[in-house]
Amino acid sequence: MSYQLREVSLPVLPIGHRDIRVLHFSDLHLTPARKREIADIASFAQLEPDLVISTGDFLAHKDAVPTVLSALGDLLDLPGLFVFGSNDYYGPKPKNPFSYLRKDHGKRILGPDLPWQGLQKSLTDLGWIELNHQRAIIKINDTTIEARGTDDAHLNRDNYSEVAGAPDKSVGLAIGVTHAPYLRILDAMAKDDLDLIFAGHTHGGQVRLPWFGESKALTTNCDLPNWRARGLTQEPGQPWLHVSAGMGTSPFARIRVASPPEVSMLTLQAQI
Repeated sequence: MSYQLREVSLPVLPIGHRDIRVLHFSDLHLTPARKREIADIASFAQLEPDLVISTGDFLAHKDAVPTVLSALGDLLDLPGLFVFGSNDYYGPKPKNPFSYLRKDHGKRILGPDLPWQGLQKSLTDLGWIELNHQRAIIKINDTTIEARGTDDAHLNRDNYSEVAGAPDKSVGLAIGVTHAPYLRILDAMAKDDLDLIFAGHTHGGQVRLPWFGESKALTTNCDLPNWRARGLTQEPGQPWLHVSAGMGTSPFARIRVASPPEVSMLTLQAQI
């Protein structure tokens, strides 16, 4: 196994409800040539999740849709939720890798269009639920979950107003799903009293420095504070946020320093 498994438990379900195992992955950035990554992704099914959530950036090549579907394999037989990221819409282009560490001024270098429509249709035809500006209700084990999502904020494709509003009082858990965890989205979801938000995009900082027995991200590539670049965090009075550090990188900058590829398993448990 060439990726790390991040495991965390979180008591957010109603009292007496059974555990829900959520597999959260992000930022695959797949090309047909990435044989090791494809094999790693295929192994995710062995983790036996109850629910799968992808926070986007599946693609990194115009021919990668069949690659993604083949890699996901048995996961596509499970309940799944997904949104898209910028690299699902546009292919990567060569650029200075150190530009990732600079302040984000909103300028984007976009590559050729990618066939996201084919990926969207394939995933939804296989039963996964698209949450790009959509709300959905699903039931996993004992718990009715309301899920909502936005399109990619890094490309300013987000419009949270399309899914805004308090969750239905009948649901046991309210979650948000987005690719890039910009504060405008987190704040809007907090106002609607969501319980838990899933995001990706950051690559865990991609380049991290040793820091008191752990490591410290130098950037999040958005306006999320660096200390929240990966894993489970919470601000006072805010929903829990889980950021996946993701599996891949741009084909033109295959560098991850102290931020190895990872997939997360969150065990959602009943409140005590």
